[in-house]
Amino acid sequence: MAPPAIIDLKAIDFSQVVANKEAIRQVLPQRHEMEQLDAIVHCDKETGLIIGYKDVRPDEFWIKGHLPGFPVLPGVLICECAAQLCSYHALTQTIIQGDFIAFGGLENVRFRSMVNPGNRLVMVGKAGKINRRQMNYSVQGFVDDSLVFHGDILGLAVNWAVKENGAGTEPARG
Repeated sequence: MAPPAIIDLKAIDFSQVVANKEAIRQVLPQRHEMEQLDAIVHCDKETGLIIGYKDVRPDEFWIKGHLPGFPVLPGVLICECAAQLCSYHALTQTIIQGDFIAFGGLENVRFRSMVNPGNRLVMVGKAGKINRRQMNYSVQGFVDDSLVFHGDILGLAVNWAVKENGAGTEPARG
């Protein structure tokens, strides 16, 4: 049985973008094909709620091979999109300390419908149990009014600095 919607999406103004792709890049390290969010339209620390979307384009890198003649957004990329959404919330709302959030796991994940090129995948995340090193979010994905995905995302706080002979390193961003 599908869970109830975390929020009524009709109450959200999708024309009011809180963070566009460039603003998301200032927070998340993913680049190129691994950037899975196009915009954040709601982000609130008090309610623990974040809403964003991915516009699934016909030129995505996976189109040719998944599945030839009938392209379907891979479930692993839907999960990655949800993880990026929750990471953005945790980092910008200072819910968890760290330079970035590593994927810690998935629980109770279900895919209820396919997501295809031309669809807007709206992702909703709701913060749950959070401590200084780990986060847990309930997530849902929608195409139009249909729930296409739901589950729980676990994330771990990580710092970039890697100590080797006393020197730290940090990946290039931008």
